[in-house]
Amino acid sequence: MELALGRERKKVVVIGGGVAGSLLAKSLQFLADFTLIDEKEYFEIPWASLRAMVEPSFAERSVINHRDYLTNGQIIASRAINVSDTEVLTATGRLIPYDYLVIATGHADRVPKTKTERLGQFQEENQKIRSANSILIVGGGPTGVELAGEIAVDYPDKKVTLVHTGSRLLEFIGPKAANKTLNWLKSRRVEVILEQSVSLNNISDGSKTYQTSEGGTFEADCHFLCTGKRLGSAWLKETVLENSMDVNGRLMVDENLRVKGRKNIFAIGDITNIPEIKQGYLAQKQALVAAKNLKLLLEGAKESKLATYEPHSVMALVSLGRKHGVAQFPLTTISGRIPGLIKSKDLFVGKTRKQLGLEPHPVHD
Repeated sequence: MELALGRERKKVVVIGGGVAGSLLAKSLQFLADFTLIDEKEYFEIPWASLRAMVEPSFAERSVINHRDYLTNGQIIASRAINVSDTEVLTATGRLIPYDYLVIATGHADRVPKTKTERLGQFQEENQKIRSANSILIVGGGPTGVELAGEIAVDYPDKKVTLVHTGSRLLEFIGPKAANKTLNWLKSRRVEVILEQSVSLNNISDGSKTYQTSEGGTFEADCHFLCTGKRLGSAWLKETVLENSMDVNGRLMVDENLRVKGRKNIFAIGDITNIPEIKQGYLAQKQALVAAKNLKLLLEGAKESKLATYEPHSVMALVSLGRKHGVAQFPLTTISGRIPGLIKSKDLFVGKTRKQLGLEPHPVHD
């Protein structure tokens, strides 16, 4: 349907091409004069990245050029550095006007600009794993746990040590799920050291001796840092939205996912202050609600018609290698092959590709 029949089409700008931004972009590209601003040329399915480190060819499906799904919009491969009431300024000096703006910059992540470079990174990380006899993983959140699981299953002869500052793994979910995860890792001969940290200052992968905060030392051929990433909101502090962030740097949104006090600026994904766990599937749900509301606004609908977003209770799926997993639902926790069947085999890559209108298993790139 041509929403702007007889009049100039509204300009919709999305900043950030991650889980939330890419799905919203795909949903709205034919309904407005559409622009996606992202510092990289591709969308990467983040929960598939650890599998790609042990199986680099997996990334051929999980790293997707924006142009593959965004066939009808403008793509600007640059950082946004400022926002006014009417325009976005990019790091390359371009001013992009908007009628509606969506901020979906998630967490700050240093990744290459092109898909080819990113696939090359996975090859390098895989070689790093393959050539090591012993591997240190720093951080016991979902990233560290899932990486330890991937390596332990695909390379069972390698010695894997996971060091975590917390009193238990996966502190964002319940202790029952954390204990099941710990037992699974131990059954795969992963050494887990809790309530300690590792100093990585002056450590390169050429140095093999690591020291813990308790004074202990151990050897590892290489290490992977799997601690939390910074929010991608620091750039907003000098913009018209500087007073729209909470003390944690998250954008405060209303029930319609609009930035509080703003009628035409939305925020979705990890950058919002919505009181729920920050996970990809929830970012996708937010993207669909925001897309629905933007479509209504573009059609001239009344404010009362806008959809609301309700925070979700904790539900988490952590994959453990290719066949096992731990799942926490609101009323129960299960581990083993059932959660593995839900997530671990394909890591929702086929499903995510289909959401973007792409073949689950492309014949070629």
